[in-house]
Amino acid sequence: SLSQASSKKPNILFAIADDMSHTSAYGYEFLKTPNFDSIAKRGILFHKAFTPSSKCSPSRSVIITGRNPWQLEAAGNHWPTFPNKFKSIVESLGDLGYFTGYTGKGWGPGNPQGRELTGPAFNGITVKQRPASGINKIDYAANFDNFMAKKPKDKPFFFWYGCKEPHRGYEFKSGVKNGKKFEDLDFAPSFWGQSDDVKHDILDYALEVEYYDQHLGRILKKLEELGELENTLIIATSDNSMPFPRFKGHPYLQSCNIPFAVMWANKLKNPGRECHDYISFIDLAPTFLETAGFTHEQSGMQKFQGRSLFDVFNNESSKERHRVFTGRERNDLGRPNDGSYPVRSIIKGKYVYMHNFEADRWPCGDPETGYRDTDGSPTKKFTLKQGPGSLEYDKCYAKRPQEELFDLTKDPESIHNLAANPEYQSIKESMKKELFDELKSQADPRMFGQGKIYDEYIYYRAPKKKKSKK
Repeated sequence: SLSQASSKKPNILFAIADDMSHTSAYGYEFLKTPNFDSIAKRGILFHKAFTPSSKCSPSRSVIITGRNPWQLEAAGNHWPTFPNKFKSIVESLGDLGYFTGYTGKGWGPGNPQGRELTGPAFNGITVKQRPASGINKIDYAANFDNFMAKKPKDKPFFFWYGCKEPHRGYEFKSGVKNGKKFEDLDFAPSFWGQSDDVKHDILDYALEVEYYDQHLGRILKKLEELGELENTLIIATSDNSMPFPRFKGHPYLQSCNIPFAVMWANKLKNPGRECHDYISFIDLAPTFLETAGFTHEQSGMQKFQGRSLFDVFNNESSKERHRVFTGRERNDLGRPNDGSYPVRSIIKGKYVYMHNFEADRWPCGDPETGYRDTDGSPTKKFTLKQGPGSLEYDKCYAKRPQEELFDLTKDPESIHNLAANPEYQSIKESMKKELFDELKSQADPRMFGQGKIYDEYIYYRAPKKKKSKK
């Protein structure tokens, strides 16, 4: 009966790409993501959704805990051992009666200490054919079908579709091989220069973004077939930005601002709208909990830093969503003693203020070790070849001053640092104060002279050198 259906707890589908900065919903022509776009059209498209840390495991740690990376001890680093003291929202929903699972990449990389932080894995089914050799063999949508077939009839579900695309490596020129064209490229940051290899690299990335979208489409279709689409909160996003120089791993605007769309039939006020409030991944765990209808006490979880997105779902204006905080600690190895490159930043109004705590260190790892904190790629090769003094090298790899301040309206790429400009001193000082005051209230170790701890946490294991994703 209808009343029985409406009294059912809602399902949650969380569709997260790996290293994606673009979808066609935002007006880009060089890729097509009709399924992401349809979620946006039937729900809400977010323009200012941010991950606090633009690297896989810290970003995913934030999603599952509702806390900022600097509130997560070792889990604020890349390749960490996940601390036992923090409960994951997926573990919590499982305890509260949800049927949970994931396909592809859940939490990681790192050591979860035997826990299923995003539920049990459904990765057994593989594809026969892939559009490019760099694409993973896991058949994400078929594994979702398998998950739904195993789901007990009376249980709501939480499913984490963790696509491994568009993470590197890419099959070079696979974009063009699959029909993409240079003339469609409407995205070209100035700090990557002009090169056919770079253009190929971007189109190869675009092909993999489309692969994420295709499986998303199959999953949505399955939900519709099963009559579960209307009763499912659907969030489509990415863990961090594209794996290119000055994007992934950094706290710049373009590194942390990611695609984000939400759909939930009959539950969102004025669907089909666009949202320009700042939201952060710290808001996801509280949103999932409220969707499931449980209180924080029932969840058994640590204190959330974020707040549920239900104010946005209800189209209420919020005074709280006028700024966002980002930062980073240790990403990949490549500095003496594997030190981190700690940064904290605040994005508010038209400005971003960034504080580089160890400005004597190289932001992408040392030259001797090959700037390992930027993924190897044709774009990396080209930008490095331009050498010190060039825009490409200096913006992507060179050392940075302790303070950076950018006017995002005049300088959307964050290239012209205003921190030393006398006209901007009062703006810089007030933003720094606002940032540091907030971080103190969040008990960030960096604010209390204890930042060294991030360099002392175990790096769980150095990633094996692999040409392709297996």
